[in-house]
Amino acid sequence: MKTINIKRYILPVAMVCLCACGGEKGDETVIRVAVLRGPTAIAFAGWLEEPPMIDGKTVVVEITDSPEQMQAILIKGDADIAALPMINAANLYNKGVRYTLAGCPVWGNLYLIGKRDAKQLHVFGSGTTPDILTRYHINKHNLSYPLNYTLQTASEITQGLLAGKVEAAVLGEPFASLVLRRDTAFHILADLNNPDGTSPGFAEAAIVLKPEQESNRHTLDSLLQITCRLPGENPAKVIRILEERKIFPPGTITSQSIERCKIHYLPAKEAEQDILTFLQIIFSYEPKAIGGKLPDKGFISPLLRPF
Repeated sequence: MKTINIKRYILPVAMVCLCACGGEKGDETVIRVAVLRGPTAIAFAGWLEEPPMIDGKTVVVEITDSPEQMQAILIKGDADIAALPMINAANLYNKGVRYTLAGCPVWGNLYLIGKRDAKQLHVFGSGTTPDILTRYHINKHNLSYPLNYTLQTASEITQGLLAGKVEAAVLGEPFASLVLRRDTAFHILADLNNPDGTSPGFAEAAIVLKPEQESNRHTLDSLLQITCRLPGENPAKVIRILEERKIFPPGTITSQSIERCKIHYLPAKEAEQDILTFLQIIFSYEPKAIGGKLPDKGFISPLLRPF
């Protein structure tokens, strides 16, 4: 098989702060939005291209490269709005970090990729969403895959698949599409994102707000719905925006990979039951992932928040 330099396709060149008018920390003329690199960044492409105004302030979108960086930003209160994994949002809430859940922009991008005769399944991120939903899927469907955690990242697993060292693995986008494009021996063996065939998917991502932004909730819901529609309506434009700003290297994302991210925005109250279902699954498999307990009703309904 032809050797491929995965880093050229996958690894970001560096953390890039993207903004419409450069806002310094503490600048009260802007609304700072922290977004994790990945599918949530795809959802915010519209704001990157045409930053909206909210309450007379320009929205500034900044990309972070890891959940750990995002957690530090929120603990310090350095973002007005943030998009991050739902389990991290619940964990921070349970620790008293004062952000309100606004809604969900991404409804699953995890897929079991492999050869049809695969006997073993590689998973990365023990105790994180990919691992937990993999175990849930295996138990629900009475599968007998032994799980292998020796590879630590999605990039390592992707390299292993393309080098013929891994038979099957759970991957998210854009890694899943990269493997499928590079080697036709691999197929999508399972979609891990739809628990019952009728729900929108798993509420894997969250958008949270500082309490000071609560008065802008209706405006934000409307603007978030618009930016989350763009990937489905004009994927070519979204790809251009993300590549020009070096959020993804050229050729990494395609219209198919965008479609598999299941991007659409639902406000927290509309998605309440789906959020609770997802968090209950997480809690039943890995309680510490969300802080050792299910968040109280104030996580979704800020008026019921105890602090």
